[in-house]
Amino acid sequence: MKFKKALPKILLVLVVAAFMLAASFTGSITSATGTLWSLLPPVIAIALALITKEVYSSLFIGIVVGGLLSTSFGGLSTMDAIINDGFIEAVKSQAGIFIFLVLLGVMVALINRAGGSAAFGTWASKHIKSRFGAMMATFLLGVLIFIDDYFNCLTVGAVMRPVTDKHNVSRAKLAYLIDSTAAPICMIAPISSWAAAVSSYAPEGTSGISLFCSAIPYNLYSLLTFVFIISLSAMKFDYGPMKLHEYNAMNKGDLFTYGEKVGEDEEPATSKGKVIDLIFPIIVLIVVCVFALVYKGGILDGESFVSAFSNTDATVGLPWGGMIALVVTIAYFIARRLVPAKEAFDCIPKGFIAMVPPILILTLATTLKNMTGLLESDVFVKTALESAGTLDKFLPAIIFLVAVAISFATGTSWGTFGILIPIVIAIFPVGSEIGIIGMSACLAGSVCGDHCSPISDTTIMSSAGAQCQHINHVSTQIPYSITVAVISFVGYILAGFVQKWYVVLPVMAVVTVAVMFVIKSVTKNKMPVEAKN
Repeated sequence: MKFKKALPKILLVLVVAAFMLAASFTGSITSATGTLWSLLPPVIAIALALITKEVYSSLFIGIVVGGLLSTSFGGLSTMDAIINDGFIEAVKSQAGIFIFLVLLGVMVALINRAGGSAAFGTWASKHIKSRFGAMMATFLLGVLIFIDDYFNCLTVGAVMRPVTDKHNVSRAKLAYLIDSTAAPICMIAPISSWAAAVSSYAPEGTSGISLFCSAIPYNLYSLLTFVFIISLSAMKFDYGPMKLHEYNAMNKGDLFTYGEKVGEDEEPATSKGKVIDLIFPIIVLIVVCVFALVYKGGILDGESFVSAFSNTDATVGLPWGGMIALVVTIAYFIARRLVPAKEAFDCIPKGFIAMVPPILILTLATTLKNMTGLLESDVFVKTALESAGTLDKFLPAIIFLVAVAISFATGTSWGTFGILIPIVIAIFPVGSEIGIIGMSACLAGSVCGDHCSPISDTTIMSSAGAQCQHINHVSTQIPYSITVAVISFVGYILAGFVQKWYVVLPVMAVVTVAVMFVIKSVTKNKMPVEAKN
């Protein structure tokens, strides 16, 4: 039994060792730039996080390894790289998101204090009668909030957490539902910050939005993830580490299973709160954030709504909108006499404290990404992909795998498709069906790797939104993500030959459901390991 528990850790160590052996064939470790060694820092960080279940030290060790490699094991130059090019640049680039996180944390504390969440939970308990209903309500709300993934994660978590808690849905399952409707829905929504980012890479003379929309039907990972969630919820089963979390939630009332009970010391709520006291602040937040995003994109300067979204900067627009929404929310609760002014302002430091863990993880993850950038991992990837250009119809599947690997290792979808889209455009004829499939494979792989990665900002935000231990979310989500990834990979092989989305998508949706039935039949009689004790 001890060996069985240790086996995953042994395998992870062997994977890292095999990676280092493979990297040695691409260049010397003292000249790591532009070689496979450039991906060693995130590989080490991810392996350590999964082995130790401690994310802070794992990320920091990855950062140190990146600093050493980028300076060829220099002394003072390593510290310069880690501090100046790593941490300081990370804080600069993510400052707007940090502000938005704090603002949302304060809003959540205020809404809880005013009794809005409790009132919504009471209302939901009368209208949402089952665990399936609670999970589907979470899924549908996630689909509706398609503007931005950060906004989606934290808003859906704040709104649905009381409902899923009421129906004994584990926090790990809630985090999975949030994460699975954040980046995937943004990647197939033409009006979103992700669509704007993808559009900016369109070749000259081509409409970025048109290119993005044409890729949607082939975005197999995002679309099949939705099929997977609905099937999993309807068939009422789980597998992998999630099975233990759901077993404990349903049979023991333990929503967390491992680690600290995050969020159990929330503000005591007033009994005068109503459902509108949750809905009104959320609506104000959505409306003002949408306006802020298009305002930042130049809509008042004559730009169209779509163009304004293409030109926007979410790191400025979201905190801009969040600040106004917070002021309106405080004024509203004071006017309603739900929260005295002093208590309202007391929620500010409490909201900040609640967001310290995700801010720390995001800072470390972004610093690690910066270290990987110093090592020019994009150069290695470009060379490797160009050498695979003769495989023709298998290229979409290869691009999907490469995108998954880069996104998983770096923890960023945007950085991944930023590297790969110019390469995909160069490989395929512009406007060709195989080119559209290749573009979709790039975008789908970026989302998939991001979905699995413990250093992904969206994964971190999902943990924060669900108030779930981050490593619990990562470990329970990976088997589900890998299942959909394997099905998507097969789908891209099929798409390379068929090149008809209305054939490929329905076929792979049926395959997904069929795979779910097989997994259920294989795992239905297996009790979670720790539940046997």
